[in-house]
Amino acid sequence: MALINPHINFNGNAEEAFNFYKSVFGGEFVRIIRFKDISSAEYPVPENEANKIMHIALPIGVNILMGNDVPESMGPVNENENRSKISISAESREEADKLFNGLSAGGNVEYPIDDSPWGSNFGMFRDKYGIEWMVDFDPKR
Repeated sequence: MALINPHINFNGNAEEAFNFYKSVFGGEFVRIIRFKDISSAEYPVPENEANKIMHIALPIGVNILMGNDVPESMGPVNENENRSKISISAESREEADKLFNGLSAGGNVEYPIDDSPWGSNFGMFRDKYGIEWMVDFDPKR
């Protein structure tokens, strides 16, 4: 079966955000490519963007969370726009609470994690980097 691997754009703070995600999920980055790593005569990279992230990947279970910094020449990413949410299906209530509390730290909780009307433990928030998340534990799964 195919996997779905979310990819997130950032305005120059992808590395900071991914180090935060790594502190919550654990694991190690499988790849970090900086813009200077792809610089060439055909694609020169301005000095102020050389160390920004062109690609970063963090495995989470069988999936991979990926991201990058958007070059300034392409314009800023609107961090308050209505984006799709990243949904996490936890294996236990304890894991759901841990991930919700860790990822929402410093962010804006839209729906506190609690028992939902449909029978799962569910919460929703925007993290401190503007990324929207949903965390769910369904004991019937």
